[in-house]
Amino acid sequence: MPTDSTTVYRLAPAVAARLLGLVLVAVAVLILACTLAIAVIDLHTVLLLVPVGLTVVVLAATWWLWREKGWVARLTAEGYRVQWVRGVGTAAGRWKDVEDAVTTTVADAPVLVLRLRDGRTTTIPVEMLAVDRESFVRDVQQHLQRGHGLRKL
Repeated sequence: MPTDSTTVYRLAPAVAARLLGLVLVAVAVLILACTLAIAVIDLHTVLLLVPVGLTVVVLAATWWLWREKGWVARLTAEGYRVQWVRGVGTAAGRWKDVEDAVTTTVADAPVLVLRLRDGRTTTIPVEMLAVDRESFVRDVQQHLQRGHGLRKL
């Protein structure tokens, strides 16, 4: 979604589906526990509405969270920001601080590594992004060149 020189890369549908699956399993366990508690303790079945209502709230909150904050990488003219990635290293930085960008594999997964001048790194797993790997790398390289003041000939 480019707006001016900002590009936002969202979660890949497969990753979002896995996360939603975890949320649904947690909600199912909560409903099962409440159902068993109602059966064992002999509570009124209307109490089952509490976890069902909580499920609706959790699913609505999950939808809102992924709608508002479901992006993984945001590239601007000044720099970048990465979220939702465990082991990212440096989550945000300016393009002027980036020495170079290299592609490699970590744990058999393709990643883009931004190496900063002070020795820190940012690791972005490209399979988490809802975009083609090559187009993401090209876009990062273009942002990096513009951030360093380089223009195409």
